[in-house]
Amino acid sequence: MDRDQALYVALQRAADWLMQDVQSLLKGHGLSHQQYNVLRILRGAKGPLNCTEIANRMINRDPDMTRLLDRMETRGWIERARAVEDRRVVLASITESGMALLAELDEPVTECHRRQFSGLDAEQKAQITETLKLLLR
Repeated sequence: MDRDQALYVALQRAADWLMQDVQSLLKGHGLSHQQYNVLRILRGAKGPLNCTEIANRMINRDPDMTRLLDRMETRGWIERARAVEDRRVVLASITESGMALLAELDEPVTECHRRQFSGLDAEQKAQITETLKLLLR
């Protein structure tokens, strides 16, 4: 296996291992990783976003954003409304229930990440972060 393939495999294995830990935590709260991601995006947006804006900010893309948002609206975590200036556009925003769920998860998720990266010092974390950013340019 050449270096590029070895790097790719190592990154995929690391990502899978990290995701399993977080998914286990989220599953206990009835959330998928994609739903959690949408809630965080909407909380950070400080206002409604359309489906395309949400999809563009997702970490892991969901091919059926409408269905994902349907499920979240049914659970009461988000609400949707048509844009006043263009009725074709549907805007999603986080509800108080969605905000409360995120607030409940903030510390457990932070602690999960602390555990996951406990074998690295601050300099190593910064170096890995900067190196990965180079891939995303």
